[in-house]
Amino acid sequence: MGKSLLSSRWGWSLSLLLVPVALTACQVDETEEVMMEPAKETAVSAAPNTLTEQEKAEGWQLLFDGNDLDQWRGFKMEEVPPGWEIQGDTLHFSGEHGGEGYGDLMTKEQFANFELKLDWKISPGGNSGVLFRVTEDYDQEFHTGPEVQIIDNAYPGIEPTQSAGANYGLHPPSKDVTKPVGEWNSLNLIVDGAHVEHWMNGEKVVEYELWTDEWKEMVSKTKFTEWADYGLNKTGHIVLQDHGAGVWFENVKIKVLD
Repeated sequence: MGKSLLSSRWGWSLSLLLVPVALTACQVDETEEVMMEPAKETAVSAAPNTLTEQEKAEGWQLLFDGNDLDQWRGFKMEEVPPGWEIQGDTLHFSGEHGGEGYGDLMTKEQFANFELKLDWKISPGGNSGVLFRVTEDYDQEFHTGPEVQIIDNAYPGIEPTQSAGANYGLHPPSKDVTKPVGEWNSLNLIVDGAHVEHWMNGEKVVEYELWTDEWKEMVSKTKFTEWADYGLNKTGHIVLQDHGAGVWFENVKIKVLD
């Protein structure tokens, strides 16, 4: 009994010694987890309509800085069309003048090969678009420039090639990844020679090649066949479309590709 009691006492002593060690180890692990977690949650992001140091190093430039519209004008106009305004941090078309022929908002500069990034949100039942390589040789901007469709997908009667993210009238998006109306969506448009990609909310939804026989065949079956230069320009303006409804843009930036 004495030996058993002694062993028991030593066992208790060892247990008491080991408990603080175990607790200390747990505390270290918990401390490490607490120290690591905020790093994920507090990742630095750029303020609206600004460039990060990395973006600057990569050659990105702002097309809208939240303060003015100096880099924009109307299609076949010298000034910014009525209805376009700065609202807070956003570039906003109110829709008040929509359908009255005031026109779309167009970059003063022309771009050939580029990656364009922007955030957009649309009003209920709203419709807009982003067109590229637009020239002023025809009466309307959509007579020359392909369009990335921006729309409320609940818009009545739209076809797949008219839904958000589509190459309007030609290529439907592979799936609908848009967020509910009133929430922000991100768009990346890559135009490199004949190659074009539409990325919506981080997912590639459309990819196609301009100028090919397949492209010309597709165009010949649409209304765009009326305009001989549709989608064939090597350079041109970027256009934000006035389609008579409220739309907002933010973080509009571009990187010219070699």
